[in-house]
Amino acid sequence: MTARTPAATRGAVDENADDAVAEVMRQWAQAAPELDLSPIAVIGRITRCAALLQQVADAPLGDEDLARPEFDILLALRRVGGELTPGRLARETFASPAAVTKRLRGLEERGLVGRRADTRDRRVSHIALSADGRALIDRLMPRQLAYEAGLLSGLPDDDQRELARILADVLVRWEGRFGGLPR
Repeated sequence: MTARTPAATRGAVDENADDAVAEVMRQWAQAAPELDLSPIAVIGRITRCAALLQQVADAPLGDEDLARPEFDILLALRRVGGELTPGRLARETFASPAAVTKRLRGLEERGLVGRRADTRDRRVSHIALSADGRALIDRLMPRQLAYEAGLLSGLPDDDQRELARILADVLVRWEGRFGGLPR
């Protein structure tokens, strides 16, 4: 029989950590010392990073009056290089079909995508980048990548590679557990 590690030890707060999540963990350690806080160390930090990225990662997109979810749709169309149905776009961008429909309407009004009805089933539509949409993505993608590289510039290259490897492992596990893109 193996001895169980006490919750306070498993979820021990790194006293040297100086981020917002560490502060939350210190507060919880005081309020409920019997809890294993180790999930907060990972999930809390992923969530916090995602929230911060939502605030700052869209600067070049804002210059083009484009929201991140619209950009994701245009990117999916550009990287596939052909037409996609709204349902496939929803899967590619991890968005609901209703959200994709709303975004497509705006992109179509701006002339960035075109829609054609399926020849066999008129209820199905196929979406493609317009020439203006392709030009926008081809102009914007290098700027966005440079901006995102700048966000990561304080993290050494080896740490970036290690973080990418760990996050890829987490994604593979979670997508298998919670569902993800069909392969």
